[in-house]
Amino acid sequence: MTTNDDLEAIRTIINAGKTAIVTTQSPEGDLHSRPLALIGDDDEFDGSLWFFTQDPSPKTRDIGVHPSVNVSIADNKGYLSLSGSASVERDQARIERYWNPFVEAWFENGREDPSVALLRVDVETAEYWHIDKPAPARLFEVAKALVTKTPPDVGENHTVSL
Repeated sequence: MTTNDDLEAIRTIINAGKTAIVTTQSPEGDLHSRPLALIGDDDEFDGSLWFFTQDPSPKTRDIGVHPSVNVSIADNKGYLSLSGSASVERDQARIERYWNPFVEAWFENGREDPSVALLRVDVETAEYWHIDKPAPARLFEVAKALVTKTPPDVGENHTVSL
């Protein structure tokens, strides 16, 4: 079960990262990982992640066969691995809300392009490593761990169900 502290740590890492690596499984069983920009407002994460995507595309074909995906995010605030189920949607209100020049660069006909779609990932489990110390303190903890033969204390690690 997710606590408010867990959800806040997950949101912090998502907001710091802004780009995720989304791993899908092809119909042949091969794993494919792709960088995708997260969309949404800070503190908006409620269990679902959103990305712009083209449909049809190899990733939407993968999801049509194997909807289970993994999403990884890393930044100076921590590391996050999210497992869940993906779907392709065409929520026009969400497309309008988050459309921007960076997104437009990927779609030849702008937001009217028939291939504009959203990739939605409904997260089922999350494992995160929340880094709560500045870099010099983390280096000290690692050096101390080498001397004392104990694990370094550089942050929290939790696995939660959403």
